[in-house]
Amino acid sequence: MGTRELGRFGEEEAAKYLRRHGYRIVETNYSCRFGEIDLIARGGRYLVFAEVKLRKNDEFAPAREFVTRAKQQRILAAASLYLAQHETELQPRFDVIEIYAPLGERGKLTINHIQDAFET
Repeated sequence: MGTRELGRFGEEEAAKYLRRHGYRIVETNYSCRFGEIDLIARGGRYLVFAEVKLRKNDEFAPAREFVTRAKQQRILAAASLYLAQHETELQPRFDVIEIYAPLGERGKLTINHIQDAFET
């Protein structure tokens, strides 16, 4: 499985996870001139902009560490444009969903959902 397919697999698993926890997926792979947001979901009083990170394990570093400050800035800019185009009264929140798949798509996954993963 190539990088693109693995990324899509991780995003699909993250979307399933969010749905199981009461979120409604609004958009996947929102893309604009500022960057891309993996998942946008509604949950309670929040509009969640989620970055999905898939790794085999966390031996080198937790997956959330790969959401660098520069990546956060791109996500914030893309979310700002999205909010300008889609009015909402929901509070925006920026989450990271870590997925660990030691055996790839055939094995048991570990999913960590980090809410408010970075400052706005």
